[in-house]
Amino acid sequence: MSEGGWAMPAAPLGGSWRLSGRLWPTLRDPPADAEAVSHVLMVRAGLVRQLAAGLYTVLPMGLRVLRRVEAIVRQEMEAIGAQEIVMPLLHPAEIWEATGRYPLDEQFRLEDRGGRAMVLGMTHEEIITWHAAREIQSYRDLPQSWWQMHTKLRDEPRPKSGMLRVREFVMKDSYSLDRDEAGLERSYAAHSEAYARIFDRCGIAWHLVESDVGMMGGLGAHEFMAPSPAGEDVIARCPACDYAANVELATSVPIEPDFGATPAEPEPFDTPGIGTIAELSAFTDLPPARHAKSVVVVTDGGPVLALVRGEHQVHDTKLAREVGPHRPAHEEEIRGWFGADPGSLGPVGLDGVRVVADHSLAIGHYVTGANRDGVHLRGVVLGRDFAAATADLREVLPGEACAGCGTPLVLEPVIEIGNIFKLGTRYSAALGAGYLDADGHEQDIIMGSYGIGPARVAAAAIEQGHDEAGIIWPRAIAPFDVHLVLIGAPGSEAAGYADRLYDELSERGLEVLYDDRVHTKPGEKFVEAELLGCPLRVTVGKRTLPHGPLEVQVRRGREQREIALGAAANALRELWSSQA
Repeated sequence: MSEGGWAMPAAPLGGSWRLSGRLWPTLRDPPADAEAVSHVLMVRAGLVRQLAAGLYTVLPMGLRVLRRVEAIVRQEMEAIGAQEIVMPLLHPAEIWEATGRYPLDEQFRLEDRGGRAMVLGMTHEEIITWHAAREIQSYRDLPQSWWQMHTKLRDEPRPKSGMLRVREFVMKDSYSLDRDEAGLERSYAAHSEAYARIFDRCGIAWHLVESDVGMMGGLGAHEFMAPSPAGEDVIARCPACDYAANVELATSVPIEPDFGATPAEPEPFDTPGIGTIAELSAFTDLPPARHAKSVVVVTDGGPVLALVRGEHQVHDTKLAREVGPHRPAHEEEIRGWFGADPGSLGPVGLDGVRVVADHSLAIGHYVTGANRDGVHLRGVVLGRDFAAATADLREVLPGEACAGCGTPLVLEPVIEIGNIFKLGTRYSAALGAGYLDADGHEQDIIMGSYGIGPARVAAAAIEQGHDEAGIIWPRAIAPFDVHLVLIGAPGSEAAGYADRLYDELSERGLEVLYDDRVHTKPGEKFVEAELLGCPLRVTVGKRTLPHGPLEVQVRRGREQREIALGAAANALRELWSSQA
């Protein structure tokens, strides 16, 4: 290969281009380390180039896509009255120390020449709050909404999948400042609705799901998730109602096994060489749901035994919400606390170990380890044979019932493309961002935080729109509206007609990529056009003139159309408008 929703485009990006002399380095083969489709196609289509792990240069074609996404974001932020600012990327460390987030592993830390501790911002909650503390005085100054489109840096432990997991990226982040929680609810709803419009206009299929607040803290959070096999997040959603949640928060009604009669007391039995739930299930001829799985972790307060049913897994984030920061226990620690090796552990007769059980274990009786190597217990009942706090600890399984309507849940891999957080006073209290209310009393500002990653939106669009030939862009964020391919020499009759069509399409508000390159073969031009994936490809060659028709390919589905030469620009404008 050579080197090289609305009736109007989302925003002007500098107009149409003649391709001759432009930087557009396409590749025939995918990069060796590429796993995600979006990674493969963004590199092959000449949108980005990798500098190092998690560090990418965005090339001109890729930048046009990002600018279109950013333009849609800007329009929708202005529509809800948010005001655009730009904050520094380099921050004094003491501001982050005040909120307790300075030690975060993802934070890039450094010193200036004077020895002052600094950080490279991975987000801007601290900085926006610092400004609010100095600019907001009275309840009359509120509400406010400030936002920016700016670079972030994150010391990502596993940079991969192209633009989906990087160390440096551009992010749109906005912040709402309100007098009270009722104001926060209004700001939160306004941002949520604006985000829905943004993703709809970008042509992305998405779900809004409940999520964990994570390192942001606060009162609650939601994420906008784009379905994709490349997604590293997983959501549970109900096909029949509106329920959807990240698996770190998702709940369900598990499928209950037939427990039969409850034994009067636990009964020990030998299980030589049995170490896993699968082995134990085969040995007892009982389904995994009739067994209790034991997971031992270490917290600041000592060891914790977490219990879930045998078919489930302990979700680490859910466990952390119950027991706090923790790590897996080492085998020698387990032997000291339980008197047995992993595989024979259980909650009965424990001393000095905190026990936390999943809610599902409150029903039925279970097989557990006896805390003796090669021995288990039948008929163990929570509350009768051992005491434990109960909490939601388990990962939801597909097919388990929706707690709201009973429909089987679907688990789906997704890409996070946006998030919204109710911060409350998490940052304002720590950094002294307050205001005087109508009675002259000092109050903390109530805050919200809202983020979108334009490059993730572009990657999600590729994940959802591609075929074996390349990218199929949604109309609103394609690098160009029309890809005009000239098959002919400069000065030829075909070139003259293509020049006129290029001007006419541009005058009608379409942005055109005009492939007027002389030394590129027609076959290569067609392959590259399908790889780039603009909504329409128009071919002008010696067969076009003098009577036509004009050959047009609709990229989605690669449908071939013929258009009469007379009023061709208007016909192409209408055809473009009909695309998704």
